[in-house]
Amino acid sequence: MLREEISLVADHVPQALPVSDVHFGGGTPTSIGPAAFLELLELLRRCFMFSKMATIAIEIDPRALTAEMAETLGAAGVNRASIGVQSFDPIVQKAVNRVQSEAQTATAVERLRRYGIPRINFDLIFGLPNQTVPSCVQSAKMAIAMRPDRLAVFGYAHVPSYMKRQRLIDEEALPDNAARAEQAAAVADTLIAAGYRQIGLDHFALPDDELTLAQKAGRLRRNSLGYSADTCKTVIGFGPSAIGRLGDGYVQNEIATGSYNQHIRAGRLATSRGYPLTDEDRLRAAIIERLMCDLQVDVSAICAAHGFDPAAFLDSAERLEMLAEDGVVDIDKGFIRVKQEHRFVLRAVASAFDAYLGRSPY
Repeated sequence: MLREEISLVADHVPQALPVSDVHFGGGTPTSIGPAAFLELLELLRRCFMFSKMATIAIEIDPRALTAEMAETLGAAGVNRASIGVQSFDPIVQKAVNRVQSEAQTATAVERLRRYGIPRINFDLIFGLPNQTVPSCVQSAKMAIAMRPDRLAVFGYAHVPSYMKRQRLIDEEALPDNAARAEQAAAVADTLIAAGYRQIGLDHFALPDDELTLAQKAGRLRRNSLGYSADTCKTVIGFGPSAIGRLGDGYVQNEIATGSYNQHIRAGRLATSRGYPLTDEDRLRAAIIERLMCDLQVDVSAICAAHGFDPAAFLDSAERLEMLAEDGVVDIDKGFIRVKQEHRFVLRAVASAFDAYLGRSPY
């Protein structure tokens, strides 16, 4: 169905619209096999105009990456791979039912680089069951030894009501909030000591990486996939539950696979809902993005650029005053700065400008 959807969507998209980024994700996209992956990418190239410098990225489970698939990815023009690591601690891996040796990850990295995929991302997680500060630091050091270009360091979110597999996890083995904060800080210190630059809330990159350069230039962006140096305003998502962004707002495909397939078989787009952005939404998004990217924002300047009175937004953001009293942020005439030692609560600062927090716009 994915191929059929690509063809359907292509009929509604201007052919002159250049594609700057392609991201294959949503699990383990390499499970479809080398031949099928080549056919899929060839279809995308036929349906859309790729820019010469387009980034083609893919998520990798190193436990399942074969040499043949690595060679296929390189031949297809893939130039960035994101490898899920989580933790190298065998005790933690057993607790989350994801046993993945350091050797498996190192082999995957070596294969990708051998076949011409130079840019490697790692995902690390803190706050996992049985995880400790020493085990987090050790995992970070093992990752550093493989010298990925970027690392994303996420906090584990335990939501067993939503993710059934998490019901098997012993909740008593989960670290508390104070321990999670210590783990996050320890990983950050380890990566920074190894020469990585901290990017926004949860990313780290080498000094010559485009994320680092974008941050220095003040043009770092953040979207549903994390931090980005790309400035595109249109995102097209394919597959069940995929989210896209157009000039006027957001759209999402049918979440249930059966409903998604039914629409595509009938020759219809699988879009199930959308949300048009208001002028105020765009303003709030701009404020939140600058906070998430720069740890500071000139609310007055952004409001002026969007034609809004900054007082209304600063006065309505009740949490800001509490955060300032707690020493998390400094506020001076509409300019907000998050203190470095409190960057791990950056989301709490940004949420002060989220008009939809705690309620659905639908």
